Amino acid sequence: MRAVPNWAVATAAAAPLLLVAGWTVAEARQPAGYDPIRDTISELAGQEAVDAWIMITALVLLGCCYLAVAAVLHAAGLPSRFLLAVGGVATIALVAFPRPTVGGSLSHGIAATVAVLALALWPAGSALWLPRGHDTEHPSRPDPPWAFRRAVGLSATVVLLALFGWCAYEVTSGSRTGLAERVTAVAVSLWPLLAILSARRAHLAWAVGGATAIGPTLPTGGVVPPDPLGPTIGPAPRRPDRLP
Repeated sequence: MRAVPNWAVATAAAAPLLLVAGWTVAEARQPAGYDPIRDTISELAGQEAVDAWIMITALVLLGCCYLAVAAVLHAAGLPSRFLLAVGGVATIALVAFPRPTVGGSLSHGIAATVAVLALALWPAGSALWLPRGHDTEHPSRPDPPWAFRRAVGLSATVVLLALFGWCAYEVTSGSRTGLAERVTAVAVSLWPLLAILSARRAHLAWAVGGATAIGPTLPTGGVVPPDPLGPTIGPAPRRPDRLP
């Protein structure tokens, strides 16, 4: 099990902070008509937004955080890391396809859908790839981190997909699109942090439990080792001053 570097933990923790700080500062720069409950985050980085560079920078850095975590989170397995990386690329693509002032954008909608779906499905990828719990066929293999166990990973994906469904409903026929989008965005940005903290904790536990014992390895399985402080088994040694 590979160690999780400190910078990776800091990067994962920065993702939700960048997201919330970005839209908070960008909202403060918008006219009075902007409503965070009704209006989306994408409008803050849109073509007619005031100081759109604020939200654009936050989204680019957010996508880079996802890519960095995917690069070092080896405990998640390759399928999950790939989905997390796809989510990071799609998040950056939102900037390349900004939302127009009037109407929608097919390219922007595709990028947003791919980003949310990839970030919602990646916990299930690790849950299906890794064993359910302790691997009885390979007892020496360490247990998977708790965030990557099957029940936890699948439950996380179910919750994130439910939030995605809420977003889809609000976009099509609701009036709280901004609220649904913000709740979903924070949820998907928090799971990489929880996953990387779980992997770091599992590695530390594995490193402590797998430490090399000091001293010789004694036999087990019913064989009682001799007492080094007890009497010697066998004929007693003769004193050098005694004659045979």
